[in-house]
Amino acid sequence: MKTSGYAAGSLLTVADLPMDEVAAILAATERIERMAGADRARMLAGRRIALLFYESSTRTRTSFELAAKSLGAITTLVSDKSSSIEKGESLKDTGLTLRALGAECIILRHANSGAPYLLAKATGLPVLNAGDGMHEHPSQALLDLRTILTRVPGLNTRRIDAKTLAGVTVVITGDILHSRVARSNAMLLPKLGAKVLLCGPKELLPEDALGLGFVGNTGSVEIERDFDKALKKAQVAMMLRIQRERLAGLELDVADYIVRYQLNEERLMGSAPDTVVMHPGPMIRGLEIAGEVADAPNSAIEDQVRHGLAVRTALLVRALGLGGFESVTS
Repeated sequence: MKTSGYAAGSLLTVADLPMDEVAAILAATERIERMAGADRARMLAGRRIALLFYESSTRTRTSFELAAKSLGAITTLVSDKSSSIEKGESLKDTGLTLRALGAECIILRHANSGAPYLLAKATGLPVLNAGDGMHEHPSQALLDLRTILTRVPGLNTRRIDAKTLAGVTVVITGDILHSRVARSNAMLLPKLGAKVLLCGPKELLPEDALGLGFVGNTGSVEIERDFDKALKKAQVAMMLRIQRERLAGLELDVADYIVRYQLNEERLMGSAPDTVVMHPGPMIRGLEIAGEVADAPNSAIEDQVRHGLAVRTALLVRALGLGGFESVTS
């Protein structure tokens, strides 16, 4: 789906995000992060941002909210359990109401794929996709990219182009079928030269997965069923939660899954002792990842959270202050 025709500054997908825009977002992130707090707080002073969340969230919602407040913006949180949404109000009408109340940008998380496009079209406002169904999670892919750039040795973090991640293999393991995080990463990382291996059982990673929106450069996204084999090739291991709320009708042997696909200390040390470990959260210790691995020096999980806050400040400036965005990227 194309983003042309929507408000400038919207981020609905990484599929159409040009490399120069990726570079600009990362450059702005670094500049804003280095600014004095008082200067940062003037960038969006008094601007109004609505967080519209139809699904529960900790990291994404909180980081967007804290990012907005650090820029001086005024925020309001609207959830499906504490608004007219619970009474059956449509997404369109909720968006139009927020616009009429003065919202200048909407951050949306929704259970239905494509919902951010509908909202952006209906309101004409910049919309930041904070996760739509099983479709995408663009800001997560950008923060994951920044984490990889800072944690994998030997990468040139100043050069963002089609060869930046050349030679880097990222293994994404778990509930690939339902994962918007996996999809956005499989779209974005190959643009910078990375190889992405999708790993998991057939119930969570069907044979036709590469035709389900996992778009990368030719040959840059592959399926590998053997987790140990995949780890031996990996510089980055990204683990995903088993999304029990989306498993209706699937027969998954959780005990077998743990044996074959859990990232534990023995498996990590045996197959990939230097691999950077990532997880977008929420994390279920003892299922997809062992606690000792989540807390090990290899783990970049807390780094991802910190980079999420930083990247989302840049995305908000991009959405609402295009002049300011241009000034922090040059």
